[in-house]
Amino acid sequence: MAFSVVMPALEMAQETGKLVAWRKAEGDRVVKGEPLLEIETDKAVLEVESPADGILAGMNAQAGDVVPVGRIIAWIVRPGEAPPLEVAAPGSHTHSAVDPTRTATPVIPAPAAGQGAQISPKARRLAKEHGIDVSSLRGSGSGGEILAADVLAAAQSRSSSSPAPAPKDVETSSSIGRLMAERTTHSWTTVPHFFVVREVDAGALVEARGRLGTTIEHSRGIKVTHTDLLVALLARVLVKHPRMNASWSDAGIRLNQEVNIGVAMAVDDGVVATVIHNANKADLGEIAVQRRDLTERARASRLRPSDIAGATFTISNLGMYHVDAFSAIISPPQAAILAVGSITDRVVPVDGRPAIRPMMTLTVSCDHRVVDGARAAVFLHEVAEAVREPEKWLR
Repeated sequence: MAFSVVMPALEMAQETGKLVAWRKAEGDRVVKGEPLLEIETDKAVLEVESPADGILAGMNAQAGDVVPVGRIIAWIVRPGEAPPLEVAAPGSHTHSAVDPTRTATPVIPAPAAGQGAQISPKARRLAKEHGIDVSSLRGSGSGGEILAADVLAAAQSRSSSSPAPAPKDVETSSSIGRLMAERTTHSWTTVPHFFVVREVDAGALVEARGRLGTTIEHSRGIKVTHTDLLVALLARVLVKHPRMNASWSDAGIRLNQEVNIGVAMAVDDGVVATVIHNANKADLGEIAVQRRDLTERARASRLRPSDIAGATFTISNLGMYHVDAFSAIISPPQAAILAVGSITDRVVPVDGRPAIRPMMTLTVSCDHRVVDGARAAVFLHEVAEAVREPEKWLR
């Protein structure tokens, strides 16, 4: 039995992935779960693991190739077994076992663009932006459809044929940075954002980090951050507010069963949101260990697809950069994102008298299609209460 290696899909809007490098060569023995190749998506450079034990064979994509999602790019076979002749079925986005004795499926030639070829919405938009005549393109999709990568390649080819000197004061974005710009622009222009802000006394949070952090550092050898504490608290509050943990889809509002917290972090090419899955069921130490591991692999461009997939809510903390407050852009299809500012001493009234307290500003950005102002206000109030009494929520 042979196992296919396909270009994975991490989200519904993803059409292609760029093969950065193979970690193994044709004919190498591989073990299930070990890194097999690196791909670049609009989120990050990721490691893809081997789906099975066996021999790597039938490699048909090289470093630098832009491959449609779901296309088979290699096989894992048994020693002495030849790779199947099967063609990936359109939309097959997961590894699959194939019986090599079955008759090979014939390849259907892609129709010419002028003869009714299909084009994805994203490709159509890019073609309009770049002034590309889609009737002159031949699609690279598994069914002959024209993808965004085809349009971008045509635009690049046209520009290279009549090159113009690039201005010295213009910095060229990486593909990840460019696609991240596309995603945030799409979110800002299509998602009806509104914002709710709350200033909260973070004194108890700072004290809890000291007490709980010391214990965890001794037992697990890792320092607990304010972000770790906020992830743990946020996940537990979200259980009580399922609409804040929901997603928007064409069919309506989807209530997610899991609480998966995306943690926005800076990398060389931009920002990536790594995901702590089932954060409401993890204790503070487990969250700290996961966050450190994700941070190290993100900075080394060694993330796995599962590391950035499936977030139901995101937190972005810029407090370490001495930012007092900010408003973050939602990452669709999530319904909200929490922006966290720095903890700063301020003069505030305490029991009717002025006092200096470590204050922190929380701003939640919400999708008004999923959440109304009242729901967001109640949710943020409970997050603030959790920050004021963290150990009560972490018992």
